[in-house]
Amino acid sequence: MNAEFELFSSEASQQSEKGNNAVGTRARKSALELSKLFKDFRKVFVEESKK
Repeated sequence: MNAEFELFSSEASQQSEKGNNAVGTRARKSALELSKLFKDFRKVFVEESKK
């Protein structure tokens, strides 16, 4: 998760500073991947808390 967030952060800042559309696309892709990772984490966390 940390690596994906670092990638997202770097690409998002490049897009906002330089207006690079390709970097913006990669940042959005990273955001979707982070969303999936957080959902998986939440599922595992909830299952473990029920034990």
